[in-house]
Amino acid sequence: MGHPRSTCRGSEFLIAGNILIGMVHIGATPGTPRAELPVSELVTRAADEARKLKDAGFDAVIVENMHDAPYIHGSDLGPEQTATMTLVAAAVREIFPGPMGVQILSGGNREALAVSHAVGAGFIRCENFVFSHVADEGLLAKAEAGLLLRYRRHIGAEGVAVFADIKKKHASHAITADVSIEEAVEAAQFFGVDAVIITGSSTGKPADLADLQAARNAASVPVIVGSGVIPESVPSLLDHADALIVGSSIKKDGDWFNDIDPQRAEAIVRARDSVR
Repeated sequence: MGHPRSTCRGSEFLIAGNILIGMVHIGATPGTPRAELPVSELVTRAADEARKLKDAGFDAVIVENMHDAPYIHGSDLGPEQTATMTLVAAAVREIFPGPMGVQILSGGNREALAVSHAVGAGFIRCENFVFSHVADEGLLAKAEAGLLLRYRRHIGAEGVAVFADIKKKHASHAITADVSIEEAVEAAQFFGVDAVIITGSSTGKPADLADLQAARNAASVPVIVGSGVIPESVPSLLDHADALIVGSSIKKDGDWFNDIDPQRAEAIVRARDSVR
């Protein structure tokens, strides 16, 4: 397929196509309900996960605080989470030579931009970039794009790309039921997104191929699959997507909560290489 236009330096790596992005799910950060480990151990473990992805042949990684559930949103996030994510991201940056992104759940998009800018990461993953929806942490009433891109300009982080979920997982989209995938993609592009992400209904659930095709038809920016990738689905997904984000299927027993299983990670890379 043809490759869409890249709009930001941090998204240029997607132009090559058939890109694999692995998840580094750091342990629960200080003050969150599941927190058990000191920050130094969180850093060490995240670096080890990044090394596994590097050795398996992944092209890029995202550092994410998924173990911080249940999430609080946006301005309620504590500075300790941003501080921890900065230390972790800096350690992963030392280990992993390829493109790196940051996501701070939930809705910590300005924080993720600041972390990325500080450590030299190239992109963030943003929920709620355009339109409102009801997530499991509550009503996300305000779209992020306007303030987020102004903040990006304010701190001089224009080289950090924004990859945005379209009708994100773990959410109800009844509020925007009359807005199609194509229309949501077009709105995100109008508001300056650098790539769009299509997911299934929740973590580990596959994206609908019809949704992926609709996004591909509407997009002039890269299209990424953001959940449910397994070796068997890689060829069909890459018919429509420029990149695949992989989390659950590369973990022990296919459970996102576990550590990365190198053999599972290598299986995803082999599946990708088979279509190159």
